[in-house]
Amino acid sequence: MFDDSRLESRDLSAGAESLLRRLAGEGARIRRVGAQIDGIGSAVEHIGTPRGVLVVGAEARFIRAVLEPLCPVPIVAWSLPHLPAWVGPLDLVVDVDQQEVPWGEAASLAEPSYTVGAVREAARRGAAILVATAEDSPAWRTAGGASVRVPVCGDDPLAAAVAVLAVLGHLGLGPQTDPNQVGRAADMIAEESSPFREMPFNRAKELACAMADATPLLWGGSVLAARSARRVAEALRRATGEPALCADAAELLPVICSSDPRDPFSDPEVDGPQQRPVLLVMDDHVPDPRRAGLEEVAQRFDVPVHAIDLPLGVDEDSDPVRTYVTLLMQGRYMAAYVALGLGRLDDVVQL
Repeated sequence: MFDDSRLESRDLSAGAESLLRRLAGEGARIRRVGAQIDGIGSAVEHIGTPRGVLVVGAEARFIRAVLEPLCPVPIVAWSLPHLPAWVGPLDLVVDVDQQEVPWGEAASLAEPSYTVGAVREAARRGAAILVATAEDSPAWRTAGGASVRVPVCGDDPLAAAVAVLAVLGHLGLGPQTDPNQVGRAADMIAEESSPFREMPFNRAKELACAMADATPLLWGGSVLAARSARRVAEALRRATGEPALCADAAELLPVICSSDPRDPFSDPEVDGPQQRPVLLVMDDHVPDPRRAGLEEVAQRFDVPVHAIDLPLGVDEDSDPVRTYVTLLMQGRYMAAYVALGLGRLDDVVQL
């Protein structure tokens, strides 16, 4: 059962401290990778404007979501073993060669990586290749001499994706992304969500209490808000071992409408948690008429509504990558505190 007093404890286990420290270090890792791509502009000039862009590997869908509104050519996020038939010498293949292990020791259960095979096939077809990977990785050895490497350090798919987006923005294939600004935004969330910041002043801890012993329903209106909602739902499932659903508004409505009425006399100590749904909105300040309807139905069926909002200094006109990272990091901290309150944080390796 969730115990909110654990959230205020300064006596953290080694495992819990390690995971929270990794979350706090996200901004530094993003800036470090950003510093390593300084001067890479001249190395990618020969790529020019490709006929199409194919993104494989970790965070491929996130990269596509950022590029799509501005990319002058078609862009596809690909997760199958073989490249589509249309990829050829006029196209660009982007590989984010980072391992995503979902939780615990279950590395064998992670999604299989096809990136080395994809890079090999892209090189055989003569496509331009951009690889975010370590210098000694199999993907880079496979890529060939004309390819461009985006240096990364360690396994951090988000930091690698930010670096790739900065390079692609330099090529005119997407918005201009400044890893330093994105890293500072992540630092701001780390400060606001610090385990040493007490509950009334720590939004992540407050949201953790709201999500505890409930069935979270996550929704985001824009493409990037929806993407962050999916990632936060994944983090909540890892944190709790229980369902957390992210879906479109039309798919969430049946779940909300079929929820049992709240029992005001229920005692969690005697009856156990009710596990009623709670609606969590990822709010990037992009207007969406569906939100009002969804919240109205939730209130009608006594389903609590909460939101992860943009902090001061970040708004709908900010860099979309910065906006996404602020929403995602708040959700990850919330999930970490849910796991801490449940006494499960030692069992969670990654959020």
